[in-house]
Amino acid sequence: MEKQQILIVDDESINREILMAMFEDEYDRLEASNGQEAISKIEESKNLILVLLDITMPILDGFGVLEFMKGHQLLEEIPVILITGETIMDSEDRAYSYGAADVIHKPFYPHIVKKRCKNIIELYQNKHNMEVRLKQQEEEIRAQEKEIRKNSEYMIEALSSVVESRNAETGEHTRRIKYFTRILLKYLMKYFPKYEIDERKIDKIARASAMHDIGKIGIPDAILLKPGRLTSEEYEIMKTHTTIGCDILEKTYRDHSSEFYRYCYEICRHHHERWDGNGYPDRLAGDDIPISAQIVAIADVYDALVSPRVYKSAFTNDQAFQMIMNGECGEFSADILECFGLAKRDFFNIVEVIKMFDFT
Repeated sequence: MEKQQILIVDDESINREILMAMFEDEYDRLEASNGQEAISKIEESKNLILVLLDITMPILDGFGVLEFMKGHQLLEEIPVILITGETIMDSEDRAYSYGAADVIHKPFYPHIVKKRCKNIIELYQNKHNMEVRLKQQEEEIRAQEKEIRKNSEYMIEALSSVVESRNAETGEHTRRIKYFTRILLKYLMKYFPKYEIDERKIDKIARASAMHDIGKIGIPDAILLKPGRLTSEEYEIMKTHTTIGCDILEKTYRDHSSEFYRYCYEICRHHHERWDGNGYPDRLAGDDIPISAQIVAIADVYDALVSPRVYKSAFTNDQAFQMIMNGECGEFSADILECFGLAKRDFFNIVEVIKMFDFT
């Protein structure tokens, strides 16, 4: 293993010799007689842990070396101790403003200099070790989050596939809802900062949107697959898919405190609520409806309109758009409708977009 290196920079050879002798047995010692030489040594060195730097030197002074190290982001990694004959306070202030670790004035006592150097080296190495450990912990956390996300995605895909296998009409419904949701959230983030939506939340809400209809697993085939409109009694049973879905989430998802679980639960339970309180299952109104559920609600309605059903043909994109904007499909907030209007062209091109991108 290579020895750690200390660079001693001073135009007076006697000073260099004294300082070199102090670290004879512990470190690989490098020396330079001016700032330009010092920069060359710094660039060549692979294991430099300290620079002892004079200020007044020919060709390039100590501040020139500090300027170079600061410009190359080296002062965070390699501590610099200025050893100078100057006693002007401005020089010390200037040195510390660059990021020098310490300033020692000549004449100096070797044992004091050595002790201060060791303290600085230990401080920086502890700092470096802590940064390395923190980086390792961050990588471990990212790996854990990746695994958690992978497991969550597996659960989502599995449950969604079960729902779609029971109801052939849904087809690519889940995938389209994820895409619609992502588009709407992009506009919400851009034009309505009050909702505090960011890219991270967009990703989580879009993935959680796939869970909106998992409760249909618990709906009897006679109702779920009925080739026609539902009776009032059947419709009441169909409405329970929202609460059934939440029961499934509670039993299958371990971390109920996670943000992703909260979005899944909100969307599953409240994506049929309406702004005027005429939705279900809790008849929430206005801002009491979570924004995640509001977004998925309008996406779900639009997709239902433009998709064929056994009891109806598909509406055109323009027809579906106007029906929603005119309030024929329940009431939505003005903010959500504005985002829907902005997303009109994106929605119309949904098939082409899904062919180009994979949002799973």
